[in-house]
This record gives sequence, C-alpha cells and structure tokens, in this order.
Amino acid sequence: MTDQASVREVGLRDGLQLVRTILPSVDKIDWCRRQAAAGFAEIEVTSFVPPSIIPQFADAAETLAGARRIDGLLASVLVPNLKGAMLALDGGARKITFVLSASEEHNLANVRRTTDQSIEIFRSVVAERAARGLRDDVTIAGVVATSFGCSIQGDVPERRVFQVAQHLLEAGADELNIADTVGYGNPAQVQRILSEICRSAGPVPVAAHFHDTRGMGLANVTAALEAGVRRFDASLGGLGGCPFAPGASGNIATEDCVYLLEDLGIDTGIDLDRLLEVRRRLEDWLPGERLEGRLLNAGLARTFKPARSR
Repeated sequence: MTDQASVREVGLRDGLQLVRTILPSVDKIDWCRRQAAAGFAEIEVTSFVPPSIIPQFADAAETLAGARRIDGLLASVLVPNLKGAMLALDGGARKITFVLSASEEHNLANVRRTTDQSIEIFRSVVAERAARGLRDDVTIAGVVATSFGCSIQGDVPERRVFQVAQHLLEAGADELNIADTVGYGNPAQVQRILSEICRSAGPVPVAAHFHDTRGMGLANVTAALEAGVRRFDASLGGLGGCPFAPGASGNIATEDCVYLLEDLGIDTGIDLDRLLEVRRRLEDWLPGERLEGRLLNAGLARTFKPARSR
C-alpha cells in the first residue's frame, strides 16, 4: 500500500496573523472551500484571540461558522487560553489546537504566562470539554511551540520539550504538534526530537509544524518523515511567521510540501493542479503581500507522478 500523510493548511491562521491586509470573511471562507475541493481534509481556519491584539481574527466566529458548512472539512481553530477555547466551543469547533511554548521566555512574551501555567490552562480546556459532554465530539491538540530553539531565549533544552509534551499527554491531548516556531531547527535535531516524541506518544498522533526562515523547512519535513511523523502543517504561499522572530519568512509553503511528499511516493490525497489554482487566487486576495514557494513558478516536473497513480 502507498504510504500516506496529511497536510493541514494553516495559512488562514498562522499565515494571516502578520499580514497588513484584513481579508474579509467571505474570502476566507472561499479560500477554505477551494482548498477543501483540492483535497484538504483539515484547515486551521482562525484563532480565538482578542481583536485588539490581532484584528485579522475579529471575525473568528463568523469564519468558523462558514467553514463548518463545507462538506468533508474539519475546521480547526487555535487558542492560547481558556477564554479562547470556550469561545471556540461555543462556536461549534470540532478541533481545538492549544498553543504553548517550551521556551519560558517565549511563552511569557506570547501569552504572558509561564509554560507551567499554560499547561494548567490546557488541563482546564480538557476539563471544559468534558463538562460540556463533548469528549467524543471535539479533538484537542497540544502545540509545543519553540521546540527547536527560541529567538528570545536561545537554546531550549530537549529534556524540557519532552517534559512539556509528556505533561500534555497526561492532561489528555488527542494530538501533539511539535513546532519550529522561529525556524531554528535542523534535520538532525528534528529527527532526534521527533523520534523520541513519537515513541513516548504511543497511539497519540504527532504532527510537525516547520517554518522556513533559514531555508530548512522541507529538509526538516524529510527528517520528520524518517522519525515517523505523517501529519504536517503548511501555509499556502509560505505565508506567516512569528512576531518574535525578526526576519522570519514564514511557514513552509503548502504547495511545495505537498509536491515533496507526493514526489517521495507519499499520498496526501491532494490535487496539486487544483491547489496551484488556489495559490494563484491568493495573489488576488492579498495584493502586495510577500508570498513564497517555488512550485508555482517552476511547475510540476515532467517526470512527476502523484503517489496514488504509481
């Protein structure tokens, strides 16, 4: 059987959080609809954060409601605290990704709490789901940001990454997402850390989230594959980045990541031609914004064959 992997689009959340253009809700939902039609089973559609901090997500409830109406799409949302999680649950979210940082200094800068305090809030989010009787209806993923280094703190001890991941597992995480938030990771480090995370996670799925700040993103994807990871975040056109990573060029480009996986013979279920149509549309939605990625300009290689056609 063909090996399989899933790619989750995070451009509507991670990608849009730093752009100057406020994309209307109707365009966000259109984006979701087009990528779902290209074969995406999950898209992170928004974040429940105060609009005063990120005005882009003032329409979080509206965007989630529209995305939930798209057949076959799991519309996930990101939250940094209990209030955001409660708003997401009120809005009918079926997957919540709760973010905290292995770097103490990054967590303090990002959410004004220590990492241990965020872990306790994660426990409260899991408890809130149970109190609402939604244990079987809502997935909660724990995102360990700055797992490979931090632009504020510098080195992040691997033992701390493992410790935070273990706390999230014990608290009831349904998925772990290990993130290179500021683009510090290298393939050897990625393979070492993710191999241990996958081992300790057991049946709990492990996803990887890479930024391409220093051109290491796709190399890190291949290292994660070798470690056993089969779930990846990516952002169309390489949009996004961390506000605490000066010079960040954003996430790995979705179109490039899908091409890599398919070219390796790993089935993503995504139609690359239709995905590139959405990528072209992105330039109309976000005129003047910096977009990355190589595949749109280079096109598919003459020798390329989708994994499922081999």
